Amino acid sequence: MAKGLLLTDRERPKYRGIRTFRDRHGRFQFRYPSDWHVFELSDDRDGVMVSPEAQDPATYFCVWATRLQDAIVAEDLDVLREGVGEGLSQLPGLSIESASEDVLGNLVRLRRVYTFEQDGSIRRRKVWMLYVYKWLFALVAQGANADEYEHWSMMLEDCFDDFDLAPALWFASDRELAKELD
Repeated sequence: MAKGLLLTDRERPKYRGIRTFRDRHGRFQFRYPSDWHVFELSDDRDGVMVSPEAQDPATYFCVWATRLQDAIVAEDLDVLREGVGEGLSQLPGLSIESASEDVLGNLVRLRRVYTFEQDGSIRRRKVWMLYVYKWLFALVAQGANADEYEHWSMMLEDCFDDFDLAPALWFASDRELAKELD
């Protein structure tokens, strides 16, 4: 196989530059390829989507924030895991490839990689659900199908790797400091 080619003979994606998306409320930021397109999210979600596709993007990385009624603590992990499982089970043709959780102080991260059916295609997604104090940050990387996910996987993974929470949210997830916030 020629260097730089995938099994499909498509040239591997190349970075032509990097941009940083900064949440207008200062809660998070992430970097993404500079030639990707930026979209607002539907359903009144508070976040952003970036995609290599200019029209009708089915391959993308997105982040949205949801304010929660109560502060999340590490002991909520079982309830969160159950809720995520119930939510995902509603997707048609769901097949979970991997599932894991991490707890750091009161920051809870649930990770899932799965496929599901949408619009006649089998989509592949990687999702992080970060519960931090009174916030849920959902990070989603989706491929229009498994081949597209694999093709763009390096750049999609870099978006996850370059995601940063605001320092104030890191402090809010500290078990000792959180007692003083309420």
